[in-house]
Amino acid sequence: MPTILITTDYLAPGDEVDAYLAGLGFTTRHDPMRGPRRPEELIAALDGVQGALIANEPFSAGVLRAAPDLRAIVRTGVGYDSVDVPAATRLGISVSNLPGVNANAVAEYTIALLLALARGLVPMAAGVAAGGWPRADGHELRGKTLGLIGWGASARLVAPLATAFGMTVLCTTGVPQELRAGAPARFVPLDELLGAADFVSVHTALTDRTRHLIDAAALARMKPGAYLVNTARGQIVDEAALAAAVRGGRLAGAALDVVDVEPLPAGSVLRGVDGITVFSHMAGQTAEARRNAGLDGAKELVAALAGHPGSSVNAHLLDNEVRP
Repeated sequence: MPTILITTDYLAPGDEVDAYLAGLGFTTRHDPMRGPRRPEELIAALDGVQGALIANEPFSAGVLRAAPDLRAIVRTGVGYDSVDVPAATRLGISVSNLPGVNANAVAEYTIALLLALARGLVPMAAGVAAGGWPRADGHELRGKTLGLIGWGASARLVAPLATAFGMTVLCTTGVPQELRAGAPARFVPLDELLGAADFVSVHTALTDRTRHLIDAAALARMKPGAYLVNTARGQIVDEAALAAAVRGGRLAGAALDVVDVEPLPAGSVLRGVDGITVFSHMAGQTAEARRNAGLDGAKELVAALAGHPGSSVNAHLLDNEVRP
């Protein structure tokens, strides 16, 4: 039976996912991603591997070419921008993600970030920890406008939560009209959203079109005193431009669960900027979401290795669906 490499750091030998795969006769190899690693280290881990259940680590064309046995990759999450999909397609490797697997977790986390920004919870707690007793006024969400960039699974769950708080929800998206029917949001162009929203929350995929979508020009179009939230991908936001906008008082602040380089480098322009709080890419990391992602990912990988992936992003481009 095939050997499966597992790099997702919350999956471990002997857990439910491991037992499921072992019960089907697969051999598992755990090599968790806990920070950057050199391509040659990943290539060594892929030696003799037919399937990979992966974290958000770079599966470049060079890595993929050096793994001749690899037939299927499954990302235990939604974003798959770390995988060179065109290269995988040329090599006959199926690449799958798990759409919506952590959408509820991301939606709840997004609301938590909105509340934290509105009430200044992080600096308030830091002030108490430092021996002070800060009593600055915060703001309520009720009556404010939330702008959602993207209308994927997590954004579709954020919208009703935000309306329950009494917020008006705007959205800019390229999804078809049929996916917008009955939405508790008004769909507007990006410029209109940026100018009207008190809070802008990013929920779109990272593509060539969305890379640095929130650049200096976009930040300048945002409502003065607005806040930015990003739970999507760090590269969608120009970090230097954001730091300048917050430091200069143009924006009130930002809560970033994702950054351009993770973990956040010591010399990042985001460090030391009052009003910007960076979290450790935890929006989708709940016990419930992790369990679903692990099991759903394992099932998708088994299906892909059998030639019948359910959520492959490139199977339709492969002659035989997976590498022979």
